[in-house]
Amino acid sequence: MASIDFFTVATIRLHVLYVFVVLAHDRRRVLHFNVTEHPTAVWAAQQIIEAFPEDRAPRYLLRDRDGIYGHYFRSRIEGMGIEQVRITARSPWQNCYAERMIGSIRRECLNHVIAINDRHLRRILKDYFHYYHGSRTHLALDKDAPEPRAIQPNKLERIVAVPQVGGLHHRYERLAA
Repeated sequence: MASIDFFTVATIRLHVLYVFVVLAHDRRRVLHFNVTEHPTAVWAAQQIIEAFPEDRAPRYLLRDRDGIYGHYFRSRIEGMGIEQVRITARSPWQNCYAERMIGSIRRECLNHVIAINDRHLRRILKDYFHYYHGSRTHLALDKDAPEPRAIQPNKLERIVAVPQVGGLHHRYERLAA
């Protein structure tokens, strides 16, 4: 099962950019994201094609009732054999995984950075998702990251901070003294 959603980000020149995200529910992985200034149903359908190659499409796709998901989008999803699950109008809690992830993106990254343009926002989000997948722990995953990582031995070694997301976050690792 996967879910999709849009959220907006204002640039330094007050242009509104739309970020489209696709989230896999099993390990809370962001499968795909992209940024545009003018989203359309055709653009959103292309993002789904890029997110799910032919053999990797989920059985169910959870989404809201946004008008951007027009006829072209719906027919593309049906053609891929994906069953759409539309949440009730004005009920974001029914798409809780995507909404929680978007809230984390805002709190942990975008509230501390001002995007200059769409390329800059893509770079910021790419760095954040690298951190999100490899270092950020999730309680639902038993305090593991979406990409499982090895447990480091508990020895008397030096602990070093590894900056991530431009120094906004850090991962701590043990290094031999």
